[in-house]
Amino acid sequence: MDAQNMEHANNQDMLFIGKGRRKRAIARISLLPKPLESSDSTYSCQINGQSLQSYFHNDPFSLLTVEGPFKVLTDQDHPFLDIEVKVRGGGLSSQAEAIRLGISKALVAMQPPLRHLLREQGFLTTDARRKERKKYGLKKARKASQFSKR
Repeated sequence: MDAQNMEHANNQDMLFIGKGRRKRAIARISLLPKPLESSDSTYSCQINGQSLQSYFHNDPFSLLTVEGPFKVLTDQDHPFLDIEVKVRGGGLSSQAEAIRLGISKALVAMQPPLRHLLREQGFLTTDARRKERKKYGLKKARKASQFSKR
């Protein structure tokens, strides 16, 4: 086995995976710790091949939602993280929350003592709300046509 294949095999051992869901959005996270590099940020995030800012169009709500789990990490020593995200379905807001849940699960797989801190912040709680189905005779799930007295 040559050096490149050996390095790839070592990287697979250190790969941590998390999966997050919210409404119809499903996010698969691959988190790879690396040695600390000469970078100003502690993580690099690629979402469907795009950077975090370009994918969410610099929407501050979505960016804060995704970066939430990393705020817990600021107090502790942690390596540089390379994050690869595959997300599909739902809207941008539900995708951001699915990514946050997936990143939190991957961080717990990487460092189990973080579970208590992430649970305390609410990052490990799955939001179980889904869209309600449409009922017959109604326009939407609960909206009825206007009542006519005459």
